[in-house]
Amino acid sequence: MNNVIKRLIVASFCFYVASFSLVAEEVATLRNDTKIVEQKKPNVIPRVVNSDIKQKRNYPMQPPVIPHKIRNYEINLNTNKCMSCHSRSRTEDSQAPMVSVTHFMNRDGNFLAAVSPRRYFCTQCHVTQQDTKPLVENQFVDMSSLMKAKSTKK
Repeated sequence: MNNVIKRLIVASFCFYVASFSLVAEEVATLRNDTKIVEQKKPNVIPRVVNSDIKQKRNYPMQPPVIPHKIRNYEINLNTNKCMSCHSRSRTEDSQAPMVSVTHFMNRDGNFLAAVSPRRYFCTQCHVTQQDTKPLVENQFVDMSSLMKAKSTKK
């Protein structure tokens, strides 16, 4: 009886290993079909959109995307390069939009004289866009388009 259990355990282990190797071949990875022991040719780094043209937002309160390059912008406790154009005192010269008034509110809703520390690190919410094909197809439809489609059906 003991021998039968051992054979059953070995057989189930072999089945498990065989099924795992079949599944592992079907898993999609960033390496595509490159074997783990080979070096894959790196993908081309996409260019950042640098048009300085404001892009439409997809939903209310969406943080606007950054329409220009920000490589080498310094944003730390002592410096925020973004504010050299987007601060209230610099928007006339730079023609950049001023940061939202919400960025001057603390967590209690009180307005501050300077940008709130919780809104100081711009790239936590705002991102640049890359000139590239999306990795995943997007079927997002914004609310105004849904409402327009609904009103035309009636």
